[in-house]
Amino acid sequence: MSDKRIDALGAVNRGDPCPSGLCTLCQSDCRGKCETWLSSLYGKQMLYPRDFGSITAGAQNIDPQGTSYEALRIQGYAFGAQGLEENLTSDADDCIYPNVNIESSFGNKGESKAKIPIMTGALGSTFIAEKYWDSFAIGAALAGFPVVIGENVVGVDRESQMEKGGIAEAPEMDRRINTYQKYTQDGYGDIFVQLNVEDTRNGVAEYLIENYGNDLIVELKWGQGAKNIGGEIQVKSLEYAEFLAERGYIVDPDPTKEVTKKSFESGAIDSFARHSRLGGTDADDIAIFKQNFLDRVDYLRSLGFERISLKTGAYGMRALAMALRFAAEAELELVTIDGAGGGTGMSPWNMMEHWGVPSLPLHTKAVEFAEILAEEGFNVPDLSFGGGFAREDHIFKALALGSPYVKMVCLGRAPMIAGFLGSNIEGVFYPDRKAELNGNWDELPKTVKEAGSKPRNIFAGWYDVEDIVGAREMENIPFGAVALYTLTTKLATGLKQLMAGVRKFNLSAIEKSDLMSGNREVEKLTGIPYLTEALQEEALDILTE
Repeated sequence: MSDKRIDALGAVNRGDPCPSGLCTLCQSDCRGKCETWLSSLYGKQMLYPRDFGSITAGAQNIDPQGTSYEALRIQGYAFGAQGLEENLTSDADDCIYPNVNIESSFGNKGESKAKIPIMTGALGSTFIAEKYWDSFAIGAALAGFPVVIGENVVGVDRESQMEKGGIAEAPEMDRRINTYQKYTQDGYGDIFVQLNVEDTRNGVAEYLIENYGNDLIVELKWGQGAKNIGGEIQVKSLEYAEFLAERGYIVDPDPTKEVTKKSFESGAIDSFARHSRLGGTDADDIAIFKQNFLDRVDYLRSLGFERISLKTGAYGMRALAMALRFAAEAELELVTIDGAGGGTGMSPWNMMEHWGVPSLPLHTKAVEFAEILAEEGFNVPDLSFGGGFAREDHIFKALALGSPYVKMVCLGRAPMIAGFLGSNIEGVFYPDRKAELNGNWDELPKTVKEAGSKPRNIFAGWYDVEDIVGAREMENIPFGAVALYTLTTKLATGLKQLMAGVRKFNLSAIEKSDLMSGNREVEKLTGIPYLTEALQEEALDILTE
């Protein structure tokens, strides 16, 4: 587990940190200052120790324990340069880290492009997604990477209109799609829209194809890393709870019962949990489940969708094999594999702590299974790995471990921090819109004042965003989007530097051999050689030739 304080960067965790470097409980009103929080202000400056010129810095570089991504180390090479663009040579003037190409693409049916190989986690009916969507979506669009609209968005929207023939109006879904699409740049980025049991019943796919055609990727959802039951939200209104029950959701306690209403009115209970249903309950064996899945894909294609993906969670090896094999047979665009751990706020805590396969073991087996499918002659779908990622070293490790199958890395909570922070700052500068912005501060805390006093000098990426959209349009750009763009500059630059260090100037050149195991346990799990044994044969050849 990470330390609470990273003195070299001036970063401090408010609460218990996860291996990702984020606090276990990430609060929207946080005044700082974990590494991701600071990176949303300072951008690529956060790649380096603070107070240059008056300090020296030394890394702990201790032997990591356990079987997480923290126990993987990144190689470094003394010569060579692979993956250079055609207009570059192996001359030292060309082999500089700004020339590293970190653009990625994925998919079988019309390539989806990203300027940086990341995508958001699913942002669905959780109120965090609704409140801060403009920040998340616009920031991602400007930075050129995909967003995922999660499950139940239409179903929980009180303004949506449903009829027997399907959905007549879905204003929240429309808002989310249109906000992102307004700011997409040069064909980079994409929108995924997830479909769970309730979305399927409500006719979300039919609504999307009628209103947006093939502009979207629809994503079938088996599960996620945070829980092994359907999605949940918490509501504090009896009226809203009754509305959700009428929409067909599972609401606990049942708001339609008199005893529940009395308990709520007396204050004995003050909230309700809304749950989604489990998928796949109509299958008695794998063959039936597979056929149902393929039939569903065929139906979506019959509607006109050309791009379909799958999101699966931290299930065991059987479900992982099913996800990869079925997706290969169905020729899906992408399979996102989410390791156990993270959640956006309503996953049962002890379920998060104790269920499922953690990221590194899960992803290791995913690569093994992908290689088996390739040997069997299948066209393995492109993969995205998620589960506790927040930094540039995480991105590199996931890409290297999953090479050549992993094209994207899914970041769940990290981009949300930028949205929270930017909205809090914007609410201080525009107090009349504080409630609309979901700002939590009345004044700038010391941690922000240390960066600057005006938006243009608080955010290192302010003028980069202005250069993209123009000075006039900056009036419409949420500060949270500027913060997310700023965070992305740090991730992108850091990834380029790591890649230059392993002499790989294109994502396609990254290999599993660019990693080393930091302990014997991880070596046994991943098959990646231990530090002193990686490239051992090559070393002996040099010594004995």
